Amino acid sequence: MLNTYFGMLKNFAQVYSFLFIANVLISAFIVLYDNKKPVSTLLWVMAINFLPVIGFILYLFIGQDISKSKIFAGKSTADKILEKESVAQLKVIKDGTFVYSKERTKNHVDMIEMFNRAEGEILYTNNRVKKYNEGKSKFKDLFEDLKNAKHTIYVQYYIYKSDELSTEFTNILKEKAIEGLDVYLLIDGMGIRKMKLRDRKDLKKAGVKLAIFFPGVFYKINTHINYRNHRKIVVIDKRIGYVGGFNVGDEYVSKGPMGFWRDTHLRIEGPAVNGLAWRFFLDFKFASDDYTKGFTTELFPEIEDGIDINIVTSGPDTKADSIRNGYEKLITSARKEIYIQTPYFVPDEGLLKALKVAALSGVQVHLMFPKKRDHIFVHWASLSFMGELLKWGAHVYQYEGGFLHTKIVISDDYLSSVGTANFDIRSFELNFEVNAFLYDEELNKKLKEDFKEDLKSCIEITPEMYNNRSRFTKFRESISRLLSPLL
Repeated sequence: MLNTYFGMLKNFAQVYSFLFIANVLISAFIVLYDNKKPVSTLLWVMAINFLPVIGFILYLFIGQDISKSKIFAGKSTADKILEKESVAQLKVIKDGTFVYSKERTKNHVDMIEMFNRAEGEILYTNNRVKKYNEGKSKFKDLFEDLKNAKHTIYVQYYIYKSDELSTEFTNILKEKAIEGLDVYLLIDGMGIRKMKLRDRKDLKKAGVKLAIFFPGVFYKINTHINYRNHRKIVVIDKRIGYVGGFNVGDEYVSKGPMGFWRDTHLRIEGPAVNGLAWRFFLDFKFASDDYTKGFTTELFPEIEDGIDINIVTSGPDTKADSIRNGYEKLITSARKEIYIQTPYFVPDEGLLKALKVAALSGVQVHLMFPKKRDHIFVHWASLSFMGELLKWGAHVYQYEGGFLHTKIVISDDYLSSVGTANFDIRSFELNFEVNAFLYDEELNKKLKEDFKEDLKSCIEITPEMYNNRSRFTKFRESISRLLSPLL
Protein backbone atom coordinates (compact mmCIF):
# COMPACT_ATOMS: atom_id res chain seq x y z
CA MET A 1 0.00 0.00 0.00
CA LEU A 2 2.83 2.35 0.95
CA ASN A 3 4.68 1.51 -2.25
CA THR A 4 1.58 2.30 -4.28
CA TYR A 5 1.25 5.67 -2.52
CA PHE A 6 4.89 6.58 -3.16
CA GLY A 7 4.54 5.42 -6.77
CA MET A 8 1.58 7.74 -7.31
CA LEU A 9 3.49 10.57 -5.64
CA LYS A 10 6.49 9.96 -7.88
CA ASN A 11 4.28 9.96 -11.00
CA PHE A 12 2.62 13.18 -9.87
CA ALA A 13 5.99 14.80 -9.30
CA GLN A 14 7.16 13.78 -12.78
CA VAL A 15 3.99 15.12 -14.43
CA TYR A 16 4.19 18.32 -12.40
CA SER A 17 7.86 18.80 -13.31
CA PHE A 18 7.09 18.29 -17.00
CA LEU A 19 4.20 20.76 -16.92
CA PHE A 20 6.28 23.29 -14.98
CA ILE A 21 9.15 23.16 -17.48
CA ALA A 22 6.73 23.26 -20.43
CA ASN A 23 4.93 26.29 -18.95
CA VAL A 24 8.22 28.12 -18.38
CA LEU A 25 9.33 27.50 -21.96
CA ILE A 26 5.99 28.54 -23.45
CA SER A 27 5.86 31.63 -21.23
CA ALA A 28 9.40 32.57 -22.24
CA PHE A 29 8.47 32.21 -25.90
CA ILE A 30 5.41 34.47 -25.49
CA VAL A 31 7.42 37.13 -23.65
CA LEU A 32 10.46 37.11 -25.94
CA TYR A 33 9.13 36.32 -29.40
CA ASP A 34 5.37 36.81 -29.71
CA ASN A 35 5.54 40.65 -29.47
CA LYS A 36 2.13 41.11 -27.93
CA LYS A 37 1.10 44.16 -25.95
CA PRO A 38 2.25 43.94 -22.30
CA VAL A 39 -1.27 43.40 -20.89
CA SER A 40 -2.03 40.57 -23.34
CA THR A 41 1.37 38.99 -22.69
CA LEU A 42 0.81 39.03 -18.92
CA LEU A 43 -2.68 37.55 -19.22
CA TRP A 44 -1.56 34.72 -21.51
CA VAL A 45 1.38 33.87 -19.22
CA MET A 46 -1.01 33.77 -16.26
CA ALA A 47 -3.53 31.63 -18.16
CA ILE A 48 -0.89 29.10 -19.23
CA ASN A 49 0.59 28.83 -15.73
CA PHE A 50 -2.66 28.73 -13.76
CA LEU A 51 -4.42 26.45 -16.29
CA PRO A 52 -1.50 24.37 -17.59
CA VAL A 53 -3.24 22.31 -20.27
CA ILE A 54 -6.38 24.32 -20.88
CA GLY A 55 -4.44 27.60 -21.05
CA PHE A 56 -2.09 26.23 -23.71
CA ILE A 57 -4.99 24.91 -25.81
CA LEU A 58 -6.73 28.30 -25.60
CA TYR A 59 -3.49 30.00 -26.62
CA LEU A 60 -3.21 27.77 -29.68
CA PHE A 61 -6.75 28.63 -30.75
CA ILE A 62 -7.08 32.32 -29.96
CA GLY A 63 -3.77 33.69 -28.74
CA GLN A 64 -0.83 32.67 -30.85
CA ASP A 65 0.73 35.07 -33.31
CA ILE A 66 3.64 32.73 -34.08
CA SER A 67 3.55 32.92 -37.86
CA LYS A 68 1.89 36.30 -38.31
CA SER A 69 4.79 37.94 -40.15
CA LYS A 70 5.18 34.99 -42.50
CA ILE A 71 1.46 34.59 -43.12
CA PHE A 72 0.90 38.19 -44.19
CA ALA A 73 4.27 39.10 -45.70
CA GLY A 74 2.99 38.79 -49.27
CA LYS A 75 -0.26 40.53 -48.46
CA SER A 76 1.36 43.69 -47.04
CA THR A 77 3.69 43.83 -50.04
CA ALA A 78 0.74 43.67 -52.44
CA ASP A 79 -1.04 46.44 -50.56
CA LYS A 80 1.80 48.88 -51.42
CA ILE A 81 0.35 48.97 -54.93
CA LEU A 82 -1.81 51.93 -53.82
CA GLU A 83 1.08 54.05 -52.58
CA LYS A 84 1.67 56.05 -55.77
CA GLU A 85 -1.89 57.37 -55.98
CA SER A 86 -1.99 58.31 -52.30
CA VAL A 87 1.28 60.24 -52.47
CA ALA A 88 -0.02 62.21 -55.44
CA GLN A 89 -3.25 63.10 -53.63
CA LEU A 90 -1.47 64.13 -50.46
CA LYS A 91 0.68 66.54 -52.46
CA VAL A 92 -2.39 68.22 -53.98
CA ILE A 93 -4.09 68.42 -50.57
CA LYS A 94 -1.01 70.04 -49.02
CA ASP A 95 -0.66 72.68 -51.73
CA GLY A 96 -4.35 73.63 -51.34
CA THR A 97 -5.52 72.79 -54.88
CA PHE A 98 -7.53 69.65 -54.06
CA VAL A 99 -11.23 69.97 -55.01
CA TYR A 100 -13.60 68.56 -52.39
CA SER A 101 -17.24 67.60 -52.97
CA LYS A 102 -18.20 69.83 -50.07
CA GLU A 103 -16.15 72.81 -48.98
CA ARG A 104 -16.76 71.89 -45.35
CA THR A 105 -14.74 68.69 -45.74
CA LYS A 106 -11.62 70.87 -45.87
CA ASN A 107 -12.08 71.50 -42.13
CA HIS A 108 -11.20 67.85 -41.50
CA VAL A 109 -8.04 67.63 -43.56
CA ASP A 110 -6.18 66.31 -40.50
CA MET A 111 -8.23 63.09 -40.54
CA ILE A 112 -7.92 62.80 -44.34
CA GLU A 113 -4.14 63.15 -44.11
CA MET A 114 -4.01 60.62 -41.27
CA PHE A 115 -5.71 57.95 -43.39
CA ASN A 116 -3.49 58.80 -46.35
CA ARG A 117 -0.21 58.67 -44.47
CA ALA A 118 -1.07 55.55 -42.47
CA GLU A 119 -2.13 53.14 -45.22
CA GLY A 120 -2.28 55.22 -48.40
CA GLU A 121 -6.08 55.46 -48.28
CA ILE A 122 -7.26 58.37 -50.35
CA LEU A 123 -10.33 60.57 -50.22
CA TYR A 124 -12.94 59.85 -52.91
CA THR A 125 -15.12 62.78 -53.99
CA ASN A 126 -18.52 62.96 -55.71
CA ASN A 127 -20.22 59.82 -54.40
CA ARG A 128 -23.88 58.91 -54.03
CA VAL A 129 -24.90 56.83 -51.00
CA LYS A 130 -28.04 54.91 -50.10
CA LYS A 131 -28.46 53.57 -46.54
CA TYR A 132 -30.18 50.40 -45.29
CA ASN A 133 -31.28 49.65 -41.73
CA GLU A 134 -32.62 46.11 -42.24
CA GLY A 135 -31.70 43.16 -44.43
CA LYS A 136 -34.74 42.65 -46.66
CA SER A 137 -34.43 45.97 -48.51
CA LYS A 138 -30.64 45.65 -48.71
CA PHE A 139 -30.73 42.20 -50.29
CA LYS A 140 -33.64 43.15 -52.56
CA ASP A 141 -31.58 45.97 -54.10
CA LEU A 142 -28.39 43.93 -54.09
CA PHE A 143 -29.98 41.01 -55.93
CA GLU A 144 -31.45 43.41 -58.50
CA ASP A 145 -28.04 45.00 -59.06
CA LEU A 146 -26.44 41.56 -59.39
CA LYS A 147 -29.00 40.46 -61.97
CA ASN A 148 -28.29 43.61 -64.01
CA ALA A 149 -24.49 43.13 -63.92
CA LYS A 150 -22.80 43.14 -67.33
CA HIS A 151 -19.09 42.49 -66.71
CA THR A 152 -17.76 41.70 -63.22
CA ILE A 153 -19.06 40.74 -59.78
CA TYR A 154 -16.88 40.78 -56.66
CA VAL A 155 -18.43 39.34 -53.49
CA GLN A 156 -16.72 39.15 -50.10
CA TYR A 157 -18.41 38.16 -46.82
CA TYR A 158 -17.34 37.00 -43.40
CA ILE A 159 -20.25 34.55 -43.07
CA TYR A 160 -21.99 32.81 -45.98
CA LYS A 161 -24.41 30.06 -44.97
CA SER A 162 -26.45 27.47 -46.82
CA ASP A 163 -30.08 28.44 -46.28
CA GLU A 164 -32.97 30.17 -48.04
CA LEU A 165 -31.36 33.60 -48.51
CA SER A 166 -27.97 32.23 -49.51
CA THR A 167 -29.59 29.84 -52.01
CA GLU A 168 -31.10 32.80 -53.85
CA PHE A 169 -27.75 34.62 -53.68
CA THR A 170 -25.84 31.55 -54.89
CA ASN A 171 -28.21 30.93 -57.78
CA ILE A 172 -27.75 34.49 -59.04
CA LEU A 173 -23.96 34.16 -58.90
CA LYS A 174 -24.07 30.87 -60.79
CA GLU A 175 -26.40 32.31 -63.44
CA LYS A 176 -24.15 35.32 -64.03
CA ALA A 177 -21.04 33.11 -64.24
CA ILE A 178 -22.78 30.87 -66.80
CA GLU A 179 -23.65 34.02 -68.79
CA GLY A 180 -19.91 34.66 -69.06
CA LEU A 181 -19.34 37.33 -66.41
CA ASP A 182 -16.24 37.27 -64.22
CA VAL A 183 -17.68 36.31 -60.83
CA TYR A 184 -15.43 36.16 -57.79
CA LEU A 185 -16.51 35.04 -54.30
CA LEU A 186 -14.30 35.36 -51.22
CA ILE A 187 -15.44 33.96 -47.87
CA ASP A 188 -13.59 33.84 -44.56
CA GLY A 189 -12.35 30.41 -43.46
CA MET A 190 -14.26 30.62 -40.18
CA GLY A 191 -17.45 32.04 -41.69
CA ILE A 192 -17.72 29.40 -44.43
CA ARG A 193 -18.21 26.51 -42.01
CA LYS A 194 -22.00 26.59 -42.40
CA MET A 195 -21.83 26.57 -46.19
CA LYS A 196 -22.35 23.06 -47.53
CA LEU A 197 -19.61 21.43 -49.59
CA ARG A 198 -22.19 20.77 -52.29
CA ASP A 199 -22.90 24.50 -52.63
CA ARG A 200 -19.18 25.24 -52.94
CA LYS A 201 -18.79 22.63 -55.66
CA ASP A 202 -21.87 23.91 -57.53
CA LEU A 203 -20.47 27.45 -57.54
CA LYS A 204 -17.13 26.32 -58.92
CA LYS A 205 -18.81 24.09 -61.48
CA ALA A 206 -20.82 27.09 -62.74
CA GLY A 207 -17.60 29.09 -63.19
CA VAL A 208 -17.61 31.18 -60.01
CA LYS A 209 -14.06 31.72 -58.75
CA LEU A 210 -14.38 30.81 -55.08
CA ALA A 211 -11.59 31.46 -52.58
CA ILE A 212 -11.41 30.95 -48.82
CA PHE A 213 -9.51 33.46 -46.69
CA PHE A 214 -7.20 31.73 -44.22
CA PRO A 215 -8.96 28.33 -44.36
CA GLY A 216 -8.82 25.71 -41.64
CA VAL A 217 -7.10 22.37 -41.98
CA PHE A 218 -10.44 20.59 -41.79
CA TYR A 219 -13.89 21.35 -43.22
CA LYS A 220 -15.54 22.36 -39.94
CA ILE A 221 -12.49 23.11 -37.80
CA ASN A 222 -10.29 26.21 -37.89
CA THR A 223 -7.70 26.61 -35.14
CA HIS A 224 -7.11 30.29 -35.97
CA ILE A 225 -9.83 32.34 -34.27
CA ASN A 226 -7.66 35.40 -34.85
CA TYR A 227 -6.94 36.94 -38.27
CA ARG A 228 -10.50 36.58 -39.51
CA ASN A 229 -11.57 38.56 -42.56
CA HIS A 230 -14.62 40.33 -41.18
CA ARG A 231 -15.17 42.52 -44.27
CA LYS A 232 -18.42 42.57 -46.25
CA ILE A 233 -17.91 43.98 -49.73
CA VAL A 234 -19.79 43.62 -53.01
CA VAL A 235 -18.68 45.42 -56.17
CA ILE A 236 -20.74 45.18 -59.37
CA ASP A 237 -19.23 46.18 -62.73
CA LYS A 238 -16.87 48.38 -60.67
CA ARG A 239 -19.74 50.89 -60.69
CA ILE A 240 -21.80 49.96 -57.62
CA GLY A 241 -20.42 49.00 -54.21
CA TYR A 242 -21.97 47.65 -51.01
CA VAL A 243 -20.34 47.76 -47.57
CA GLY A 244 -21.66 47.40 -44.02
CA GLY A 245 -22.67 44.93 -41.35
CA PHE A 246 -24.87 42.31 -43.05
CA ASN A 247 -23.55 38.82 -43.80
CA VAL A 248 -25.36 36.20 -45.91
CA GLY A 249 -27.87 34.06 -44.04
CA ASP A 250 -31.52 33.97 -43.03
CA GLU A 251 -30.85 35.58 -39.65
CA TYR A 252 -29.72 38.76 -41.43
CA VAL A 253 -33.19 39.18 -42.89
CA SER A 254 -34.69 38.67 -39.40
CA LYS A 255 -35.55 34.97 -39.80
CA GLY A 256 -33.23 33.66 -37.12
CA PRO A 257 -33.35 33.05 -33.33
CA MET A 258 -32.21 36.63 -32.59
CA GLY A 259 -35.44 38.06 -34.04
CA PHE A 260 -35.30 41.42 -35.81
CA TRP A 261 -31.77 42.04 -37.06
CA ARG A 262 -30.94 45.75 -36.83
CA ASP A 263 -27.91 46.59 -38.92
CA THR A 264 -26.59 49.28 -41.26
CA HIS A 265 -25.31 48.87 -44.81
CA LEU A 266 -24.44 51.30 -47.60
CA ARG A 267 -24.88 51.21 -51.37
CA ILE A 268 -22.29 53.48 -53.01
CA GLU A 269 -22.02 54.84 -56.54
CA GLY A 270 -18.98 56.89 -57.51
CA PRO A 271 -15.19 56.81 -57.16
CA ALA A 272 -15.31 55.30 -53.64
CA VAL A 273 -16.32 52.03 -55.34
CA ASN A 274 -12.68 51.91 -56.54
CA GLY A 275 -11.59 51.75 -52.89
CA LEU A 276 -13.87 48.77 -52.23
CA ALA A 277 -12.78 47.07 -55.46
CA TRP A 278 -9.11 47.52 -54.62
CA ARG A 279 -9.59 46.03 -51.18
CA PHE A 280 -11.42 43.04 -52.64
CA PHE A 281 -8.73 42.55 -55.28
CA LEU A 282 -5.92 42.54 -52.71
CA ASP A 283 -7.76 40.18 -50.34
CA PHE A 284 -8.66 37.77 -53.13
CA LYS A 285 -5.10 37.92 -54.47
CA PHE A 286 -3.82 36.89 -51.04
CA ALA A 287 -6.34 34.03 -50.71
CA SER A 288 -6.07 32.58 -54.22
CA ASP A 289 -3.83 32.20 -57.24
CA ASP A 290 -6.95 32.17 -59.43
CA TYR A 291 -6.95 35.96 -59.90
CA THR A 292 -5.17 36.05 -63.23
CA LYS A 293 -6.61 39.25 -64.69
CA GLY A 294 -5.17 42.70 -64.16
CA PHE A 295 -6.94 45.42 -62.22
CA THR A 296 -7.61 49.00 -63.22
CA THR A 297 -9.45 51.82 -61.50
CA GLU A 298 -12.61 53.16 -63.09
CA LEU A 299 -13.50 56.73 -64.00
CA PHE A 300 -16.90 57.93 -62.84
CA PRO A 301 -19.16 60.70 -64.14
CA GLU A 302 -19.62 63.72 -61.92
CA ILE A 303 -22.37 63.16 -59.35
CA GLU A 304 -24.29 66.29 -58.50
CA ASP A 305 -24.35 66.97 -54.76
CA GLY A 306 -22.02 64.02 -54.18
CA ILE A 307 -20.26 63.41 -50.89
CA ASP A 308 -16.67 62.79 -49.81
CA ILE A 309 -15.73 59.31 -48.56
CA ASN A 310 -12.65 57.59 -47.18
CA ILE A 311 -12.70 53.81 -47.60
CA VAL A 312 -10.60 52.76 -44.60
CA THR A 313 -9.33 49.26 -43.92
CA SER A 314 -7.31 47.75 -41.12
CA GLY A 315 -6.03 44.37 -40.05
CA PRO A 316 -3.14 42.51 -38.44
CA ASP A 317 -1.05 43.11 -41.56
CA THR A 318 -1.29 46.92 -41.47
CA LYS A 319 1.16 49.28 -39.78
CA ALA A 320 -1.55 51.53 -38.27
CA ASP A 321 -4.90 50.70 -36.71
CA SER A 322 -6.59 53.12 -39.10
CA ILE A 323 -10.22 52.40 -38.23
CA ARG A 324 -9.48 52.59 -34.53
CA ASN A 325 -7.61 55.86 -35.08
CA GLY A 326 -10.51 57.14 -37.19
CA TYR A 327 -12.90 56.44 -34.32
CA GLU A 328 -10.63 58.39 -31.98
CA LYS A 329 -10.59 61.30 -34.42
CA LEU A 330 -14.39 61.30 -34.56
CA ILE A 331 -14.53 61.41 -30.77
CA THR A 332 -11.90 64.12 -30.28
CA SER A 333 -13.33 66.24 -33.12
CA ALA A 334 -16.78 66.38 -31.55
CA ARG A 335 -17.85 69.59 -29.85
CA LYS A 336 -21.52 68.85 -29.18
CA GLU A 337 -22.45 65.16 -29.47
CA ILE A 338 -21.23 61.64 -30.22
CA TYR A 339 -23.43 58.67 -31.08
CA ILE A 340 -22.09 55.11 -31.04
CA GLN A 341 -23.97 51.92 -31.92
CA THR A 342 -22.11 48.64 -31.59
CA PRO A 343 -22.87 45.05 -30.57
CA TYR A 344 -19.61 44.87 -28.60
CA PHE A 345 -18.01 47.69 -26.63
CA VAL A 346 -14.48 46.77 -25.51
CA PRO A 347 -12.36 49.92 -26.10
CA ASP A 348 -8.66 50.16 -25.44
CA GLU A 349 -7.45 52.57 -22.77
CA GLY A 350 -6.92 55.42 -25.26
CA LEU A 351 -10.45 55.31 -26.67
CA LEU A 352 -11.96 54.95 -23.21
CA LYS A 353 -10.08 58.05 -22.05
CA ALA A 354 -11.09 59.96 -25.19
CA LEU A 355 -14.76 59.27 -24.42
CA LYS A 356 -14.29 60.29 -20.79
CA VAL A 357 -12.60 63.54 -21.80
CA ALA A 358 -15.38 64.24 -24.32
CA ALA A 359 -18.07 63.72 -21.66
CA LEU A 360 -16.17 65.87 -19.15
CA SER A 361 -15.85 68.59 -21.80
CA GLY A 362 -19.62 68.87 -22.15
CA VAL A 363 -20.00 66.68 -25.25
CA GLN A 364 -23.14 64.54 -25.14
CA VAL A 365 -21.91 60.93 -25.41
CA HIS A 366 -24.58 58.39 -26.42
CA LEU A 367 -23.82 54.65 -26.50
CA MET A 368 -26.23 51.93 -27.65
CA PHE A 369 -25.70 48.17 -27.52
CA PRO A 370 -28.02 45.13 -27.64
CA LYS A 371 -29.67 43.41 -24.70
CA LYS A 372 -29.53 40.13 -26.62
CA ARG A 373 -26.06 38.69 -26.73
CA ASP A 374 -24.23 36.26 -28.98
CA HIS A 375 -20.84 36.41 -27.19
CA ILE A 376 -21.50 36.24 -23.47
CA PHE A 377 -18.07 37.29 -22.07
CA VAL A 378 -17.76 40.16 -24.55
CA HIS A 379 -21.27 41.30 -23.55
CA TRP A 380 -20.36 41.34 -19.86
CA ALA A 381 -17.11 43.16 -20.55
CA SER A 382 -19.08 45.71 -22.60
CA LEU A 383 -21.38 46.35 -19.64
CA SER A 384 -18.38 46.98 -17.43
CA PHE A 385 -16.85 49.58 -19.78
CA MET A 386 -20.17 51.31 -20.39
CA GLY A 387 -20.86 51.35 -16.66
CA GLU A 388 -17.59 53.20 -16.10
CA LEU A 389 -18.58 55.86 -18.64
CA LEU A 390 -21.86 56.42 -16.79
CA LYS A 391 -19.82 57.95 -13.95
CA TRP A 392 -18.63 60.67 -16.30
CA GLY A 393 -22.02 61.62 -17.69
CA ALA A 394 -22.35 59.38 -20.76
CA HIS A 395 -25.80 58.12 -21.78
CA VAL A 396 -26.04 54.33 -22.22
CA TYR A 397 -28.96 52.54 -23.89
CA GLN A 398 -29.77 48.86 -24.15
CA TYR A 399 -31.59 47.91 -27.36
CA GLU A 400 -34.50 45.50 -26.86
CA GLY A 401 -36.06 45.51 -30.33
CA GLY A 402 -34.08 42.49 -31.56
CA PHE A 403 -30.33 42.16 -32.10
CA LEU A 404 -28.38 45.36 -32.70
CA HIS A 405 -25.45 44.54 -35.02
CA THR A 406 -24.86 47.97 -36.55
CA LYS A 407 -21.42 49.60 -36.26
CA ILE A 408 -21.93 53.38 -36.32
CA VAL A 409 -19.98 56.34 -34.96
CA ILE A 410 -21.44 59.84 -35.50
CA SER A 411 -19.58 63.03 -34.62
CA ASP A 412 -21.58 66.29 -34.42
CA ASP A 413 -23.40 67.06 -37.67
CA TYR A 414 -20.90 66.26 -40.45
CA LEU A 415 -18.64 63.27 -39.74
CA SER A 416 -19.74 59.64 -39.46
CA SER A 417 -18.53 56.11 -39.98
CA VAL A 418 -20.38 52.99 -41.17
CA GLY A 419 -18.76 49.63 -41.73
CA THR A 420 -17.78 46.24 -40.36
CA ALA A 421 -15.62 47.20 -37.35
CA ASN A 422 -17.11 46.79 -33.91
CA PHE A 423 -16.00 49.11 -31.12
CA ASP A 424 -13.67 46.49 -29.66
CA ILE A 425 -10.03 45.46 -29.56
CA ARG A 426 -10.61 42.41 -31.76
CA SER A 427 -11.91 44.55 -34.61
CA PHE A 428 -9.16 47.13 -34.14
CA GLU A 429 -6.20 44.73 -34.06
CA LEU A 430 -7.04 41.12 -34.94
CA ASN A 431 -9.72 41.19 -37.66
CA PHE A 432 -9.57 42.50 -41.21
CA GLU A 433 -12.18 45.26 -41.36
CA VAL A 434 -13.47 47.96 -43.73
CA ASN A 435 -15.35 51.16 -42.90
CA ALA A 436 -16.61 54.09 -44.91
CA PHE A 437 -15.79 57.40 -43.23
CA LEU A 438 -18.34 59.88 -44.53
CA TYR A 439 -18.27 63.67 -44.77
CA ASP A 440 -21.84 64.88 -45.25
CA GLU A 441 -24.52 66.72 -43.28
CA GLU A 442 -27.54 64.96 -44.80
CA LEU A 443 -26.27 61.42 -44.26
CA ASN A 444 -25.10 62.35 -40.76
CA LYS A 445 -28.61 63.62 -40.03
CA LYS A 446 -30.23 60.40 -41.31
CA LEU A 447 -27.95 58.21 -39.20
CA LYS A 448 -28.73 60.33 -36.15
CA GLU A 449 -32.46 60.03 -36.86
CA ASP A 450 -32.05 56.24 -37.04
CA PHE A 451 -30.35 56.29 -33.64
CA LYS A 452 -33.19 58.31 -32.13
CA GLU A 453 -35.76 55.98 -33.69
CA ASP A 454 -33.93 53.02 -32.14
CA LEU A 455 -34.22 54.73 -28.75
CA LYS A 456 -37.94 53.84 -28.84
CA SER A 457 -36.86 50.20 -28.47
CA CYS A 458 -34.33 50.90 -25.72
CA ILE A 459 -34.13 51.24 -21.99
CA GLU A 460 -31.64 53.79 -20.67
CA ILE A 461 -29.24 52.40 -18.11
CA THR A 462 -28.98 54.99 -15.35
CA PRO A 463 -26.14 55.17 -12.79
CA GLU A 464 -28.64 54.05 -10.12
CA MET A 465 -29.65 50.96 -12.11
CA TYR A 466 -26.03 50.08 -12.78
CA ASN A 467 -24.92 50.51 -9.15
CA ASN A 468 -27.78 48.28 -7.91
CA ARG A 469 -26.75 45.19 -9.90
CA SER A 470 -26.09 41.99 -7.94
CA ARG A 471 -22.71 40.92 -6.59
CA PHE A 472 -22.62 38.01 -9.03
CA THR A 473 -23.23 40.39 -11.95
CA LYS A 474 -20.43 42.65 -10.74
CA PHE A 475 -18.13 39.63 -10.37
CA ARG A 476 -18.73 38.28 -13.89
CA GLU A 477 -18.32 41.77 -15.40
CA SER A 478 -15.01 42.24 -13.56
CA ILE A 479 -13.67 38.86 -14.74
CA SER A 480 -14.81 39.52 -18.32
CA ARG A 481 -13.20 42.94 -18.29
CA LEU A 482 -9.94 41.48 -16.98
CA LEU A 483 -9.96 39.07 -19.94
CA SER A 484 -11.04 41.72 -22.45
CA PRO A 485 -7.59 41.99 -24.17
CA LEU A 486 -7.97 38.29 -25.04
CA LEU A 487 -11.58 38.46 -26.24
